Amino acid sequence: MSWLQDAKLLLMDASGLAKDALHIHVGMAAFLGSALLFRWPLASLRPLLVAAAVALAGEAWDIVDNVRSGAPMQWAGHWHDIWNTLFWPAVILLLARFTPLLK
Repeated sequence: MSWLQDAKLLLMDASGLAKDALHIHVGMAAFLGSALLFRWPLASLRPLLVAAAVALAGEAWDIVDNVRSGAPMQWAGHWHDIWNTLFWPAVILLLARFTPLLK
């Protein structure tokens, strides 16, 4: 197991969050954190791209760990994790772009 997998387990134990909830929080942190740090509007694609890069990097790491350990590939699980990570950032982006709620 890699240090990333160990860190995920430590975060889950320390926070009491399930793996799916952790993905949601990481996606929101990457989305909102990058928007705040770089002063990007929430209607911009850039914060969503940062969240997507974080999600894809995490899943790529998981795939590498699976290959190294000889574990079977869980492609549906990887797509589920990416979807889980990007759902709320995408909703916020759409609301910021197409409604007066976040303007």
